[in-house]
Amino acid sequence: MIVIAKIGTSSVTASDGSVDTAAVGKLCSEVAGLHRDGHTVVVVTSGAVTAGVAAIGQLGGYRSDPMTLQALSAIGQPRLMRVYEDALATEGLLAGQVLLAPLDFAHRQRYLHARDTFSRLLELGVVPIVNENDAIADDEIRFGDNDRLAALVAHLLRADILVLLTDTAGLLSADPRHNAEATLIEEVAEIDHELEQVAGGAASLMSRGGMSSKLAAAKMAVWSGSRVVIASARRPAVLADAVAGQQGVGTTFLPHRRALGARKLWIAFALRPAGRIVVDDGARRAVVERGKSLLPAGVVAVEGAFEADDAVEIVGADRVMFAKGIVRLGAARATEWVGLHTGELADDLPHEVVHRDDLVVL
Repeated sequence: MIVIAKIGTSSVTASDGSVDTAAVGKLCSEVAGLHRDGHTVVVVTSGAVTAGVAAIGQLGGYRSDPMTLQALSAIGQPRLMRVYEDALATEGLLAGQVLLAPLDFAHRQRYLHARDTFSRLLELGVVPIVNENDAIADDEIRFGDNDRLAALVAHLLRADILVLLTDTAGLLSADPRHNAEATLIEEVAEIDHELEQVAGGAASLMSRGGMSSKLAAAKMAVWSGSRVVIASARRPAVLADAVAGQQGVGTTFLPHRRALGARKLWIAFALRPAGRIVVDDGARRAVVERGKSLLPAGVVAVEGAFEADDAVEIVGADRVMFAKGIVRLGAARATEWVGLHTGELADDLPHEVVHRDDLVVL
């Protein structure tokens, strides 16, 4: 199996913000156990910024402007990696640092190159340790949290399982901070709006994620054909139990019954949308039920300043996204194509807004 294990800031750092060597040691020991059983493992880790804060001795009083946070990441990342390197070396394994930015997924050639690099590292028996390249990331163009990054890595590698390790037992039926009777949801076959309402925000000031981001990541990964488990990082043998499918290990999300091909996965989840296209009911039925391309005649309105070849969300009158695709017509000339039939289009305009080969129904 290809296993992606993501661990959050609160699970990988100590109370003073420094890297928790015991927590990392536990994780790496479990990674080594999976290696001995013939699995390949990629670790996605948070914690660099917090480790940077601890290193400069200003926990609780540091500035939180974007440039300072990026500097703190640059300070903390090598300290984080050193702990992983030492812990894996104790198990006879070699760590390989991989820092990723959204552009590595947004551009097809960089996406394929990243996949080739991961594949070679895994062939060599190396354990890739992945984090966002926070030190140079544009605050406007970033993953936002490492749960999404882990889901993108899972679909990049067509992973069998994504394990999101956190400080709770899994997805609970209610927020345990406000409801003492909250219980663990052990299995999810379909992520719907009601389930999304259950998830709350970030659990700590040091975390950018939270259960809502984990649920969003799970939604991405199950469409990739991966099984997803949200579980406690403190649970003994949590990775082995998750891989084995042991009941009660956490919350398990079953792979979607219709797995997407690599290119459509890339369109659906790796590309950041540059705008939205609002369509009428007839166009929605043609796209969803008959697998047709989206034509100008079915478009009601456009939102955003997208260009041709950008990714866009496709929504109905309710403004809920039901598809995503690579658009062939830019928003700047919207008045020349929105709502028009093929024969009414200018000669230099494509006949499809989004061709069915570049369109994913979600």
